[in-house]
Amino acid sequence: MIRSVCGYCGVGCGLEYDTKKLIGNITYPTNEGSVCSKGVSELISIQSSTRLLRPHKRETIHDEYKVCSWEESIKEIAQKIKEAPKQKIGFYLSGQLLTEDYYIANKLGKGFIGTNNVDTNSRTCMSSAVVAYKKSIGADFVPLRMDDIFKADLLILVGANTAEAHVVLHNQIKKAKKYGLKVVVIDPRTTDSTKVADLHLAINVGSDIDLFNLISKRLIDDELYDKEFVDNRVNNFELLKNKFKRAPTTKLLKRTGLTSEEFETFFELFVNSQNVISAWTMGLNQSVQGVDKNLALINLHLLTGKIFKDGNGPLSLTGQPNAMGGREVGGLSTVLAVGLGFDEQSVKKVSKFWKTDKIDNQAGLTATQMMEAKLDVLIICHTDPVYHLPNRNKVERLIRQIPFVVEINAYENSETSKFAHMKLPAAPWGEKEGTQTNMDRTITKQEKLTRTSIDCKLDWEIFQLIAQELGFKKEFNFKSSKEIFQEYQEMTKLNDYMDIHKAKYDEISLIPFIWGQDVKNFLTPDKKGNLFFVENKLLSEKTNLEYKYILLTGRTRDQWHTGTKTALSTTLLKYKELNFCEINPLDAKELNVKNGDEIIVSSVRGSFTTKALITDAIKRKNIFVPITNRDVNYVTNDLLDKESLEPDYNHSAVKITKASSVTI
Repeated sequence: MIRSVCGYCGVGCGLEYDTKKLIGNITYPTNEGSVCSKGVSELISIQSSTRLLRPHKRETIHDEYKVCSWEESIKEIAQKIKEAPKQKIGFYLSGQLLTEDYYIANKLGKGFIGTNNVDTNSRTCMSSAVVAYKKSIGADFVPLRMDDIFKADLLILVGANTAEAHVVLHNQIKKAKKYGLKVVVIDPRTTDSTKVADLHLAINVGSDIDLFNLISKRLIDDELYDKEFVDNRVNNFELLKNKFKRAPTTKLLKRTGLTSEEFETFFELFVNSQNVISAWTMGLNQSVQGVDKNLALINLHLLTGKIFKDGNGPLSLTGQPNAMGGREVGGLSTVLAVGLGFDEQSVKKVSKFWKTDKIDNQAGLTATQMMEAKLDVLIICHTDPVYHLPNRNKVERLIRQIPFVVEINAYENSETSKFAHMKLPAAPWGEKEGTQTNMDRTITKQEKLTRTSIDCKLDWEIFQLIAQELGFKKEFNFKSSKEIFQEYQEMTKLNDYMDIHKAKYDEISLIPFIWGQDVKNFLTPDKKGNLFFVENKLLSEKTNLEYKYILLTGRTRDQWHTGTKTALSTTLLKYKELNFCEINPLDAKELNVKNGDEIIVSSVRGSFTTKALITDAIKRKNIFVPITNRDVNYVTNDLLDKESLEPDYNHSAVKITKASSVTI
């Protein structure tokens, strides 16, 4: 029996493998033997018929791919990098990478090539939370853990459908409810998560800030905030208090779409709960004001002192298995490494550790900026930006202009592969070993369950081969993931609050390591939390007479993004289809659309085809399409949050046209 960890979402469930099947690990604290359908199906990733098994290359994207050797591939990549100015080189990484893969890619890009254009697809889902954590508590640090729900009295789920996106965590929530936990779900849609809610607040799309500000104002006006905590441990209270004096409460409440009775019910539940956890994901993050939405929510914890205490705090739910590990390593272009930025002192520390003089002191291009930067070389690893970036027609036009695009992937059927010049086969889950960090700072280990396919390589090995071909053999001479992890552990000592150096690589398969357990206070210079006054500036795309509907996007329970692996399982497809569009019955009547009709969803940017699913779960003038529809981003807008540079995926104005009367 081999113990490993799931490679799907940020919950990171422990798994056991007995050569034939996967089961949940009953001794693993996160899931206690429970596992979702995606986790059980992980073996599909090894056996998939869509595996990429040989290196391929072509001169132009109009040519057919031809099999080539690893030696030829690595030499060409290194030569292209040598010929390009460092600011014209980009690494586009992924939360599917293991920590060791991230570390080598980050070290190579920032430390030795000298480009800080090393970013990750976590930019499109988690960067708003990262910025908000830094601004409010002083660092990208999640100040509580998943099992805190068993110590909480109230859990507020905001723009997060845990029943489908974080299934095992949702099962734990249901278990905690048996011990008295109350759950409030704040979501424009009626989702599977609302079934366990004691209160569902179906707010209007984009009104999150208004709701949180109403609560903050009421806490201050009624003097229900924690005066001692605010006086001693929080900054900017008087500023916030003065700003809220002029806040138009009636207008804010109207904007949320809630009744005064609904608001009062929620407020009473909030103030009468001793221990409160808020948890959120893309519903807040993926917005042109994603950072502001995060800050407005965190304000509630700072005003009430419900943070850095058991059963309390703001819990950002990560969507990818190692989004947290990538953030810790430095996989975002807006940080250098191990939580350090590009200030002079940090650059000196990292330069000395890596023994290099090539680090640039300016932040690099984000994943949402790279396509427009006229790069010469773009290396994309385990992600599919042509599919997942917004305004896809624009993305396709821009990526065509990049002279040399390399895709490192375990699968050959990505949308990005249509625009790449070289494809390199990497080992998927089950064929590699290394660490990942769950959404709550739990470091555990993916174990190798079977041999690595003959012509596939580990991701860190690929980046190391490129480094060696560039002349950095001494600095990149690792023999195993363990060696890389140990160097990374030493590097975390550069940051006072990162105690990852205490972990023991050979033990974390059996006993996961939780870092940051001793952090019990804010990580700002003055050790105080920062309140921020934010207001809803209504910056998202607005509907009009032609484009009357707002498109919402999200996951379904059994599928992961495009269904590269999960779609191959016929059992998983029985729950929900890959392709559907939720429409309110009154809107459907107005459009003369029946259940199962083929429809075309269009915006000013493009269109895609889907099938109507008529349901009361969606409010009028909103529609919902799962991101398993590979064409959904032809219509999404590319507005970005000005601080996090995360896209505004959930506020696109669209119209609906009936394409046919074909039913399912």
